[in-house]
Amino acid sequence: MAVKILIAGAGIGGLTAALCLQKAGYRVQVFEQAPKLEAVGAGVQLGANAMAVLDYLGLACQLKPFCVVPESINFCAFDSGAVLYKMGLGSLYQQRYGAPYAHIHRADLHAVLRDNFHGELRLGAEVTAYREHRGGVVLKLANGEALEGDLLIAADGIHSGLRAQLLGQSEPQWSGAVAWRATLPATDLPPQWLPLQSTNFVGPGKHMVVYPLRNRELVNFVGIVEKPSAEEFSWAASAPWQELKADFAGWHPLVQALIDALPREACSRWVLCDHKPVAGWSHQRVTLLGDAAHAALPFMASGAAMAIEDARVLQRALQQSLSIADALQCYQRNRIARTAKVQRLSRRAGHLYHIRWGWLQRQVFRSLGLLTRPTEDFLPRYNANTVELI
Repeated sequence: MAVKILIAGAGIGGLTAALCLQKAGYRVQVFEQAPKLEAVGAGVQLGANAMAVLDYLGLACQLKPFCVVPESINFCAFDSGAVLYKMGLGSLYQQRYGAPYAHIHRADLHAVLRDNFHGELRLGAEVTAYREHRGGVVLKLANGEALEGDLLIAADGIHSGLRAQLLGQSEPQWSGAVAWRATLPATDLPPQWLPLQSTNFVGPGKHMVVYPLRNRELVNFVGIVEKPSAEEFSWAASAPWQELKADFAGWHPLVQALIDALPREACSRWVLCDHKPVAGWSHQRVTLLGDAAHAALPFMASGAAMAIEDARVLQRALQQSLSIADALQCYQRNRIARTAKVQRLSRRAGHLYHIRWGWLQRQVFRSLGLLTRPTEDFLPRYNANTVELI
C-alpha cells in the first residue's frame, strides 16, 4: 500500500508539497482550517529558485499569463526618488539562472496550485494535535476526528499549533515594524509611474515596495513602518487610512498617489514577525514546512520561495531514503542552514532599509549595494530539483 501523507495547511507551502508528493505517487490528504480557500495577502515575488520547482510540477505555462517579469529592482530615495542601487533582472537574469524572476498575485498562484491537486482537500478541518506511534501518526481534528497516516507535514503557518507540540511553545518574535498592504487598479495611477520594475523607496525607519501584477493591470504596494510597541496592533486588521497617510507624509509623489488612490475602507495593517532559527524541526513521523518551520521577515521576498523549495527537497528525501524517519532527517539537514540564512539576512535587510541618517543610507547603497550583491547568487542559483542532498 502506498505511503499515506497528511498535510496540515493548504497555503502555498502545503499545496506545493501536496503536488510534489502527488507527482511522486504518494497518497496525500490536505487539511485546512478555513471554511473556504481565500489567499491572504497580495503580491508574491518568485525567483528562479522557486520557478524551477513550479516548472518541475508542470505549472510554468499555467502561471505565465498571471506573471509580470520585471526588468529590475530599484532602491530609491524615499523623497526624491533618486536611484541608490539597481539590481538587474529581466532576460539577463533568466539567461543566468535558467528561469525568470516574476511577480504574481498570491491568489493567482494559490488558485493554480489548488486546481492541480487531485487528492483529498478538506476545508473547515482545524488540526489540533497529533500522536506518533511505531507504525504511523494520528492527526486529531477540532471536531473530534482522528485520522491515521504514515507521515504528517505541518504547513500551518507562523502560528502553527503543531510546531508548538513538536518544538515546545515558541511565540513569533515581533520585528518592531508593521506592514501596510494593498493592491490597486493600475488605471488609478499615471502610466509614467508604472515602469516594468520593482521600486523600493527607502527612508529613515520605514520603506515602501511598489510593483505591478497581473499583466500590469494591478499595482501592489507594501509599506513597512517601525513602531515603538506592538501592543496596540493585532496580527492583521483593518486600520485608519489617515494613519497610513501620516506614516508616509513627505514621501515621493508616487507613494502619495498610491495612498490617495486607496479606498479609505481598504487599508489593512499587519504585524511583522518571524521565528528564530532552530536546530531541528522533525521527529520520527512529523515535520514542519514553510513558515511553520522558519518564518522570516519579508525583506528578502523569499518566504514563499523557501516553502516551495522545502516541498521539493522533502519529496526527494522521501524518495531516496530507506525510512520516513531517515527522510525527515535528510530533509531538515539539507534545509536548515539555507532557511536560517534567509531569516538572518531578512532581519539585516530591514535594518539597512531603515538607516536613520539619510546621507549614510544613500552612501551605503551607492557604494556597496550592501544588501543585494552578496545574495544575488545565493538565492537564485539554488535548484531544489538538482541540489545534492547530503
